[in-house]
Amino acid sequence: MHIFNSISRILVLTGAALSPLAHAVTPAEQLAGYTAQAGTAAQAARGQQLFTTTHGKDWSCASCHSATPTAAGKHASTGKAIGALAPAFNPERFTDTAKTEKWFRRNCNDVMGRECTAGEKADVLAFLLTFKR
Repeated sequence: MHIFNSISRILVLTGAALSPLAHAVTPAEQLAGYTAQAGTAAQAARGQQLFTTTHGKDWSCASCHSATPTAAGKHASTGKAIGALAPAFNPERFTDTAKTEKWFRRNCNDVMGRECTAGEKADVLAFLLTFKR
């Protein structure tokens, strides 16, 4: 019984930590969720550096999304077209939490060989939100 109570507490605490992302429907809400998970303020400058710098797999985010994420990009190996990443230039971006998580997971693995931390996601999203029409 004691183990069950401990597991229940962990699940409740984990759910509470993830709850800011559970109902996010705007990029700003998702940024707030990642910031809360990271426990530190997002920094757009750090996000820009992460976005434009090559990492462990010799790619950067900009390899596919272009150095200016206000324009369409193209997948570096398949050539498949990719819509603008900055939410101001593509209103569908970062409006679906499940899609956001799916693509962060895939792209972070492609670029860095691992999943991004909540802080890295917050920084990149903060950078992307600096672009205005």
